[in-house]
Amino acid sequence: MATIKLEIVSPDKVVYAADIEMLIVRSTDGELGILPRHAPLVTGLVPHAMRVKIDGGERLVAVGGGFMEVQPEKISVLASVAELPEDIDETRAKKSMERARKRIDEYKSGDTDINLMRAEASLKRAAARLTALGKDLD
Repeated sequence: MATIKLEIVSPDKVVYAADIEMLIVRSTDGELGILPRHAPLVTGLVPHAMRVKIDGGERLVAVGGGFMEVQPEKISVLASVAELPEDIDETRAKKSMERARKRIDEYKSGDTDINLMRAEASLKRAAARLTALGKDLD
């Protein structure tokens, strides 16, 4: 099966690099599937768990947003935050999600000191981490 090089980079390190079969991401314009020999593309990414198809299986990588450049032979992801499931602290991610939900509820009840955009972004990052761990988001 044909493969394409994938490199996921965060500000402090290369998080993941491998020859893969397919990448499924959530861009600012919607969900995209990237296969080998894809047309050149540059797009923004929203916080989510990227799906990496490799060796007939699937691996999840949590990203907190960023950019992706696609060339026919290589995918480069520049993420503000990127984490493999084994690097995610589940307890911390759950607490972050609870805090964000609480802040959003406080905003909705009229607390004007809450920055809604920051709370929503925090919620999305926590959801991406928990999804990468295979956890329900109840």
